[in-house]
Amino acid sequence: MSFRDHAAMSTIVNDCVSVNHGLMQSSASLQHQPVLFDNISECPGHRASMNILTRDHLCKVWELTPGELIDTMGWAMQNPIDPVVIDSTLAECMENTMDNVDITTIPVPWHYEEDRGRYMSASVIIAERNGQRNMSFHRQYVAGPDRLVARLVPRHLRQFTDEARSDSENLNIAIINGADPCVLLAAAMSFNERIDELRVAASLHLKIYGKPLRVVQLSNGVHVPADCEYVMSAQITGEDDEEGPYVDITGTVDDVRLQPVINIQTINHRNSPIFHAILPAGKEHKTLMGLPRAPTIKSAVSKVTECTDVHLSEGGCGWLSSVVSIIPNGPDDSINAIKAALDGHRSMKAVTIVNDDIQIDDPIRVEWAMMTRWQPDTDTMILSNQKGSSLDPSRSEDGLTSKVGFDATIPYGIDPEPFTSIE
Repeated sequence: MSFRDHAAMSTIVNDCVSVNHGLMQSSASLQHQPVLFDNISECPGHRASMNILTRDHLCKVWELTPGELIDTMGWAMQNPIDPVVIDSTLAECMENTMDNVDITTIPVPWHYEEDRGRYMSASVIIAERNGQRNMSFHRQYVAGPDRLVARLVPRHLRQFTDEARSDSENLNIAIINGADPCVLLAAAMSFNERIDELRVAASLHLKIYGKPLRVVQLSNGVHVPADCEYVMSAQITGEDDEEGPYVDITGTVDDVRLQPVINIQTINHRNSPIFHAILPAGKEHKTLMGLPRAPTIKSAVSKVTECTDVHLSEGGCGWLSSVVSIIPNGPDDSINAIKAALDGHRSMKAVTIVNDDIQIDDPIRVEWAMMTRWQPDTDTMILSNQKGSSLDPSRSEDGLTSKVGFDATIPYGIDPEPFTSIE
């Protein structure tokens, strides 16, 4: 299934809307249900999709339980494969070439009035340099027809950029939008080593669909998925410019920073293309950012006890808080699970450990487990002076934070009946 196959499962809005706040306002009026905009005033011939790629949607379409989805992503992480390179004449993303590069003619939204302007939030950057490749999400401010300013956090793409700059080179990249969910999930994964996320996407694609991931090589040498809605060849330059303010995943306004400038050289797109317009701090944003962290948390916890499921909670912005389900095999398993979970996702601030009889994506059931199985003075672990997330506005100036773990499991080795709900 391509991105447009998923987008087609949406409420279609035929009323004319504007990229300047109109997409968000219309989405809000529809309670942020999956929506496909067919009539965008500034961008005739282009469409936009919002709110479609959630955990519930992916599990339904792919016929997987949440636990199976996490395990499938974890398997793909461990078993990357090469995608299949096809000729550009066979690639859907190359059906049209923009004669004069002008990204302002694409439905890139200005969602929040607090934002600096129009931002690409769901567009993925693919970089290839010296035989290595990175695929990752980075928000991109539209600063002109062929000019973007991208927020590059200090991870692998930033390293690629710094290395290119030290060699007085621009970094060749591709920017893709409207990619298959397998590609988007892989792009949101984070590894300590320089693992090629596109190869992880290829493995996930083959596992989910039973078909290889097809890619095409752009003129600058970078490979991109063939069925993307939009593909841009570009360069990260040696220039920096102001980026931000921007409403990020926490729903708070992120800072203004000097960030790298991107120069767009070519834009290609499918016939009647659909732009993926993620709403920052919305459920889709939290799913795509947080869901790929669940396999790493589960893997870490599974080393100390039997872990059955992981959910990064919406209240924790899909990033800062999780609920982890385990089957304890010893009295220290719950505490060890807390430590392992926090190690498995270093940006996380809080974790709650529950037994596998608790539906972990139901906050009412999780709170019930805490109120009936957790004692604050004995079942709470607090860690001070920990490396925190840059997305947490409560972190200290040096970036450190405290973290907390809650053991909301039935005390090990005792009769579970008094702690078991009849519901």
